[in-house]
Amino acid sequence: MRAAMIGDNCIDFYREYIDSDNKIHRNIQYVTGNVVDTGVNLQLFGYSISLLSTVGNDSNGKLVKEFLTSRNIDISHLKTANGLTAITYMTLNKNDRVHGDYIEGVLKHIEFDETDIAFAASHELVHSALWGNAEEAISQIKNYGNPIISFDYADKLNSPVINITIDYVDYGFFSYHKGRDEFIESYLVDKVNRGMKVAVATFGSKGSLAYDGYSFTYCPITPIKKVVNTVGAGDSYISGFLASILEHKSIRESMEIGSKIAAEIVQVFNPWI
Repeated sequence: MRAAMIGDNCIDFYREYIDSDNKIHRNIQYVTGNVVDTGVNLQLFGYSISLLSTVGNDSNGKLVKEFLTSRNIDISHLKTANGLTAITYMTLNKNDRVHGDYIEGVLKHIEFDETDIAFAASHELVHSALWGNAEEAISQIKNYGNPIISFDYADKLNSPVINITIDYVDYGFFSYHKGRDEFIESYLVDKVNRGMKVAVATFGSKGSLAYDGYSFTYCPITPIKKVVNTVGAGDSYISGFLASILEHKSIRESMEIGSKIAAEIVQVFNPWI
């Protein structure tokens, strides 16, 4: 199956952090971004991945291209603009990532033209995320080829992007750190009632909850021995869930597989396997 990832890419840069063994690391970076991480991890399930995004004409843009090419990701619709590639300055609080300054760079003016829309719509699955500035393209992609569309809204439960995209999104993902409660149950029901097939909330260490219009399904996390870095946990969960649900596995099975992939990711430093 072919999947198009449309939206953000960036560099995560750690000036310095101390790992769980009290070893100091300096000037560590890797290629990431919500849709990049989801796409790379979808490859574990045999998906052919394309990335539609924009990088700058700087050294970080070159790094992004080299990484994606090494992972056999189609970058025929990855554009290069005059300016800086997006970068996030990161640190770790023990083993939990902390986002510092974010330089949006060329992503601030990212655009998707008619050829991008047609190319994305030729895939069976299209995935985007809140930081990718692709919300206006989602309706065009859906109307052009009617692919399955998923969207990661992160923890911005009141974002106007939800209203812009909800009519076109089949699988919506939300982060909510309080765990299962009446608010999040009502919230997921509302999103399905407004058009989504399935709405999923992830609770970090408290598991995840899905609603499909008929019932709720809860899934605990997969136990692990040691957390190294939580970056990419949500994106990898999404990749496991999507790959499984599109193979017609049950919602519970899909959540369990998403949880297992996320458990593998948090045991390594980078946000992909």
